[in-house]
Amino acid sequence: MLNIWGVMLFIRLSWIIGQAGIGLGVIIILLATMVTSITGLSTSAIATNGFVRGGLGVIVISLSVVVTTLTGISMSAICTNGTVRGGGAYYLISRSLGPEFGGSIGLIFAFANAVAVAMYVVGFAETVVELLKSSNAMMVDESNDIRIIGSITIVILLGISVAGMEWEAKAQVILLIILLVAIINFFIGTVIPTSNEKRARGFFNYQASIFAENFGPGFRDGEGFFSVFAIFFPAATGILAGANISGDLEDPQSAIPKGTMLAILITTIAYLGVAICAAACVVRDATGNVNDTVVSGTNCNGSSACALGYDFSSCKSQPCAYGLMNDFQVMSMVSGFGPLITAGIFSATLSSALASLVSAPKVFQALCKDNIYKALHFFAKGYGKNNEPIRGYILTFVIAMAFILIAELNTIAPIISNFFLASYALINFSCFHASYAKSPGWRPAFRYYNMWVSLFGAALCCGVMFVINWWAALITYAIELFLYIYVTYKKPEVNWGSSAQALYYVNALESALALTTVEDHVKNFRPQCIVLTGAPMTRPALLDITHSFTKSNGLCICCEVYTGPRKLCVQEMNSGMAKKQAWLTKNKRKAFYAAVAADSFRDGVKSLLQASGLGRMKPNTLVLGFKKDWRNASAMQVENYVGVIHDAFDFELGLIIVRTSQGFDISQVLQVQEELEKLEQERLALETTIKDNDFEEGRYGIRGFFNKASKLSIAKHETRKDSNINTIQSIHMDEFNQRLLEANSQFKKKHGKGTIDVWWLFDDGGLTILIPYILTTQKKWKDCKLRIFTGGKVNRIEDEKLGMASLLSKFRIKFADINIICDINMKPNKESWKFFEEMIEPYRLHESCKDLTTAEKLKREAPWKITDAELEAFKEKSYRQVRLNELLQEHSRGANLIVLSLPVARKGVVSDHLYMAWLEILSKNLPPILLVRGNHKNVLTFYS
Repeated sequence: MLNIWGVMLFIRLSWIIGQAGIGLGVIIILLATMVTSITGLSTSAIATNGFVRGGLGVIVISLSVVVTTLTGISMSAICTNGTVRGGGAYYLISRSLGPEFGGSIGLIFAFANAVAVAMYVVGFAETVVELLKSSNAMMVDESNDIRIIGSITIVILLGISVAGMEWEAKAQVILLIILLVAIINFFIGTVIPTSNEKRARGFFNYQASIFAENFGPGFRDGEGFFSVFAIFFPAATGILAGANISGDLEDPQSAIPKGTMLAILITTIAYLGVAICAAACVVRDATGNVNDTVVSGTNCNGSSACALGYDFSSCKSQPCAYGLMNDFQVMSMVSGFGPLITAGIFSATLSSALASLVSAPKVFQALCKDNIYKALHFFAKGYGKNNEPIRGYILTFVIAMAFILIAELNTIAPIISNFFLASYALINFSCFHASYAKSPGWRPAFRYYNMWVSLFGAALCCGVMFVINWWAALITYAIELFLYIYVTYKKPEVNWGSSAQALYYVNALESALALTTVEDHVKNFRPQCIVLTGAPMTRPALLDITHSFTKSNGLCICCEVYTGPRKLCVQEMNSGMAKKQAWLTKNKRKAFYAAVAADSFRDGVKSLLQASGLGRMKPNTLVLGFKKDWRNASAMQVENYVGVIHDAFDFELGLIIVRTSQGFDISQVLQVQEELEKLEQERLALETTIKDNDFEEGRYGIRGFFNKASKLSIAKHETRKDSNINTIQSIHMDEFNQRLLEANSQFKKKHGKGTIDVWWLFDDGGLTILIPYILTTQKKWKDCKLRIFTGGKVNRIEDEKLGMASLLSKFRIKFADINIICDINMKPNKESWKFFEEMIEPYRLHESCKDLTTAEKLKREAPWKITDAELEAFKEKSYRQVRLNELLQEHSRGANLIVLSLPVARKGVVSDHLYMAWLEILSKNLPPILLVRGNHKNVLTFYS
């Protein structure tokens, strides 16, 4: 109440009712109050806003009432939806809409409160200067006297604020009593019979003719409805005073809604009562000369003053000093005892200034504590048992002092109107947004709110901002937008469960459900990949190459399978989930992380292949790294790996196997890095210990000598430790760092001009050609040209080349060259075949060299081994893989990337080790290679 009953009540309300008239004046008050009440109801559910139009001084007041009431309703809703901590409007908005909106409005709102301090202090100084003027005791001139008195006043207020909330609360109680007495004194004065001197100043007690005359608007000096509203509106902005000190309230969840709505009700009645009573008793213009009485026979032309015996017609041709339009001290003149009004003005202005001086630093401190703007963290520090923001007080003092030097109340008031309206708009919008998101966590105890009323309040605030001052509104929005973009870009590490997060979920869910009703179409096919990375940070290159063709195009899920004792696996899996997803986010990988615990690697992958995804957002392609250590792995591990390949085809997924010369797993490198970091931390800790003990070692005499010897010993120990570190570094750096750099960054960097060689040997639906095409659309690969290699006959090379060119043109895929390879089915050279035979030798059964019984026994003992019969049956296919490697070496040795059709082995017919040998010899000693095989569903189409 003290903050709402500010300077406007005593020294501007009469001027507002004179300009706008009783009708529009009441509407201005009610409209301002409605906006803040909806904001209050939305703050109790967040804040208040509203707008009416009618007869013009009461309309000005009504407009303010609507704005504050709507905001109060919204504020009440938000306040009762959980525990409220310190930070006021900033806390409510940031926890509801998130740090982006909260951070932007927090700065604006804190600044608006700091400027409000200046407004109230200037109002106080104006009154003091009027008293000095009436006593001929001016110090310099009117403007400079306002600056001097305002500066002294704010220093005193700063002292009270810094002393703590106890002193501030005691001062507020005294000021409230004085203020109530002053308001009652005014109403008493309106019924005390007036004197001739007061009549000459325009006060005639209650007169129907004066009420009728003052009912309509009488705007002058370029003023209009909304310019008057802009000056009055700050008088209604005190509704957040309780919310702003939420951290100091015992039960803010209950106190803020009750206190806010009762304050709005009581202060609105007081504003309306004072405005209507003043307009019913005092004329707009008066000379102050007791001799300006009506001469008999004068035609009054409807003038109420004339009808009551006074001629103020001279005010039409020259300025007058009295009346509603000219005298800011009308309430003092009307009151029963003038000095009490002066005391009331002092009380209203000082209490409002004090409340704003306390609010601004506390809001600012809460903003700084959240560390949204890291440069402002200096102001987060509090002092004393109540954590008083002393640094914030000083900053507020500096801002307020700068505006006090303007020394013009009508200039300062519109500046903060837009800032407060922006805050109210967001409080209302917060209430609407929280309701609209339908989060189960939105359960305000305050029930008297409606989300559409809150939205109306937000729209009203935004509209009123432009009507009051369109360029100031644009500047306010520009500042808010800049701060919003800044906070969004910086991405503060906070999670407040905002309604924005709830709405993201609702929108995502609705979109996913809507997608399920859409039938798959070949034109909309995109690779949606499950990538078997394990922990994503251990195989970053595998993720990078997959990310190259799924980024902004399709789904990418990094998967990890935990095998071993179920309890330990589940515990390890659950503890690492958030960390690994956070790594993906931090490294800007547009991918999800998923993990399963299973009895075996293959079982885990089966579960992932079947259960991953949601509706239409379901994986259609499996990506895995080539098992480089298959020759040293157990038969079960090889069986699981090949089994995963078969399972992918069984579940109708495409398959991509990626091989690089260095491999993908850098977990050992990460482990060594971690060990080196620990050793470095130990070394730094040792250095700190030595430095901390330096003062002990500087003493003189024998003790000093021994201390120095001790220091030397420690230094030697440290040198030895450093030597150990250097030794470890020298052992591991060359071995691991090169591997780390190559494996970790080969697909991150931009590839210059080069080629992606596509060996399209089988019709698999088009996946083999689609993947490299998508790569060339990405920034890192856009300078690489596609070269197409395919098989053909010697006598039809040109025809087949033209046919392939026509096919690719119909698919709208650009290519640099087409090569028809005619000798794919030739036998490989002897050296290559010998290498292949030596490679598979350890895994052969050689049953033909044994007797039947021994051969059967060997088959039972090692069923995974390659039999002579199998090797003979698939000899042509083995020749083909060896020959393909020779051709790849010949044609694609210098390519940036090779994409090759993956050979498929018949399940249960080709042994796992023979199949792995095919993949090994096929991709050996080559640039990075993708072995791709679609699931024979078309992924390319001719048609638009």
